[in-house]
Amino acid sequence: MRHRSLLIMTSVLTTGALTLTACGSRDDNKGSDSSKKATVIIGVDAPLTGQNSATGLGIQGGVQIAVNDANKNNTVPGVTFKVQALDDKAIPAQGQSNATQLVQNDKVLGVVGPLNSGVATQMQQVFATANLVEVSPSNTAPELTQGKNWQTSKSRPFKTYFRTATTDALQGGFAADYAYNTLKKRKVFVVDDKQTYGAGLAKLFKAGFTKAGGKVTGQDHVNTGDTDFSALVTKIKNSKADLVYYGGQYDESEKLTKQLKDGGAKVPLFGGDGMFSDTYIQTAGKTSEGDLATSVGQPVDSLPSAADFIKKYKASGLKGDYGTYGGYSYDAATAIIKAIGNVVKDGKVPSDARSKIVGEVQKTKFDGIAGPVSFDEYGDTTNKQLTVYQVVDGKWKAVKSGTFNG
Repeated sequence: MRHRSLLIMTSVLTTGALTLTACGSRDDNKGSDSSKKATVIIGVDAPLTGQNSATGLGIQGGVQIAVNDANKNNTVPGVTFKVQALDDKAIPAQGQSNATQLVQNDKVLGVVGPLNSGVATQMQQVFATANLVEVSPSNTAPELTQGKNWQTSKSRPFKTYFRTATTDALQGGFAADYAYNTLKKRKVFVVDDKQTYGAGLAKLFKAGFTKAGGKVTGQDHVNTGDTDFSALVTKIKNSKADLVYYGGQYDESEKLTKQLKDGGAKVPLFGGDGMFSDTYIQTAGKTSEGDLATSVGQPVDSLPSAADFIKKYKASGLKGDYGTYGGYSYDAATAIIKAIGNVVKDGKVPSDARSKIVGEVQKTKFDGIAGPVSFDEYGDTTNKQLTVYQVVDGKWKAVKSGTFNG
């Protein structure tokens, strides 16, 4: 870890949240006076512009409210928390660059993010080398915590990486079970965006659906950023599938479902948590009616524990979609803040604070606003709750919640 004086220019992000203030070196932060408190920064990495930005801004907003609450409640005496949010634009290389930037700032003692599993693969090693804890509220690719051979031999790659979202190992099977046993679908066309998250989720859905007795009548891939799906629509129509499963984000699926329905294929589109966003419905309009998506946890709007968070989010003027990962981001930030409280006493930050905080996060156990928060030996959440949502009258409606054990 580098120890150096660092001047951070005040910056106001598009969310309207004030994130950074001028900071001196740690040696200058002494005394109990609030003006002399130690400044500790919680980093955020997410797409804040472009692809997936509605969800990314929701992650940033969740962290900002957690930090606001910690400062208001003096959760860690002698410490004032700030947020440093960096835009990865959903690009893995940019995520890696952001990770390096966060590591180099010695006031950053924890990071929430990223949104995308593909971005996470390029950030994990950077944080691990610096012993800087990273808690993602949304990554679902199993290999991030359990290794590339997770299906046969689980092995944790990075002790600094945690997540408050459950994995696609459960989400894919949960969706397949619902499609076959509840929707009574028997023929599916599978599409993915060739990214770590999308391709992995589609593969797991396909395996679960065929195991249940369903048939995959066709399979294809798209590229992120694609807007013309006419050729794909023709393939889907010719396949006679009664369901389309999409592994990827809402940016492409919201256009695909519109072109699919407009093209005469009146079959629902089913996706994962990357599709679960109000933006999907807003863009696809009436053609999204009847479409489905799975997401981690229970609907945050239905949880009494999240009522205060939602009230503050709406009143703050923060942008983005809090409903997908806002609650999980709040809980991720809270886990880091609680860990910091066990390491930083009276504003004094020890030289090995980062490595100690990693150990404290591993021991985390509390009731979060989105559910219980604790981590297993791989850094995975012990909260395995999942929900299926369906677009009903222009809104996502929860139609099934539960757990899936395969």
